[in-house]
Order: sequence, then C-alpha cells, then structure tokens
Amino acid sequence: MSRKRNLPQCSHRKKHALSCSSRAELQFPMSSLDCVLPEGQYAQRLSSYTPVFLAGVLEHLMAHILELAAREARSSRKVRITPEHVQRALNNNETLSRLFQAGVGRAPGDAEFPEWRW
Repeated sequence: MSRKRNLPQCSHRKKHALSCSSRAELQFPMSSLDCVLPEGQYAQRLSSYTPVFLAGVLEHLMAHILELAAREARSSRKVRITPEHVQRALNNNETLSRLFQAGVGRAPGDAEFPEWRW
C-alpha cells in the first residue's frame, strides 16, 4: 500500500532566470558588452558595473538619436525612419555632429573606418 508523505508545501515558486539586461531594465545586451570590453584593452581591470553603465549610456544615446530622427521623418512627412533621417538628425545636432565626426574617438594608428553608404 502506497503511503503519501507529508511534504511541506512550498510557498514560493521557482523563479525564471533573468538576464543581466532585464534585471537592469535595459534593452542593450550587457553580456555582449561584458565579452567585448576586455578585448579592447581599455584597462587592466574592469568593474562588474562597467557593462551595466555602458549599456545604459548607449541606450540613452540611441533613444536620443532615434527621437531626433523621428522628428526629421515627421518634418519630411514620412512615417518610416530612414538612414537619411538619422544622418540629417546627427548633422543638425551640434553635440552629436561633433561626437560622430570623422577621426573622433580613435587612437593614432587605428585603421580607417570604411565610408558609410546610406
């Protein structure tokens, strides 16, 4: 005769695994940034918060660029954002145009980037 055991009832359910990005409520993949950052030889040591901060900065920057590009698309009476709208938005914003101008952010001797074809 089989007898049922009196097992304690668990009040909590098993939680699903959450990614680092979802825990930080970010859209950018922090695990990818965590893998890429050490390859760049930017520093001998990196904090565990470095990918979190970088993902937040990149997400904020992309949201700002897309907002400006959406305004450009609306001003030209278009529904879809095209690469031309993004480029026009970058060129019209003084801060972003300085950030994305040729030669900014590269060390001397780095290979040149190919010309972007929009």
